[in-house]
Amino acid sequence: MRLLFLTICIGLTSAPLLAQHDKHAAHQKDSAFRALQERGKRVMGVDQYTSAHIFESLSDGGRIALTRDVDDTLGVRVIREHLRDVARRFGVGDFSLSEAVHANQDIPGVTVLRATRAIRYEYRDLPRGGEVRLTSRDRGAIRAIHEFLQFQRSDHRSR
Repeated sequence: MRLLFLTICIGLTSAPLLAQHDKHAAHQKDSAFRALQERGKRVMGVDQYTSAHIFESLSDGGRIALTRDVDDTLGVRVIREHLRDVARRFGVGDFSLSEAVHANQDIPGVTVLRATRAIRYEYRDLPRGGEVRLTSRDRGAIRAIHEFLQFQRSDHRSR
């Protein structure tokens, strides 16, 4: 009975680790996702498999967060520099970095994001990384932000 209990406990505690390993292995087998991760590494300067993206839609726009999963002072600095650059570029209608990561696809929402000046792009540090907040009072701009973030969430397979 005690052996059964120990076996169940070990199985329950190792299940999340196995699930994470299986998810990573599945992504490695997907050549399109692997190519996206490689392009992301070139554009952003950090390993995409040991970094976490968050693309969150909010009532006034949204946010893009990128953080390292591991302690990595250099990686955090690279992320912060990259996201500061993203905020600056987005603010002048330059979405070329996103287009490069996504193999120059037509990214939903970008046409509106490029054309409008009704969006603020603000960078701030986060532990192990940073974020860019996209905010607006214009409903059309907010809808475009949400379309852009939804595409990013889907393509990066993030939250």
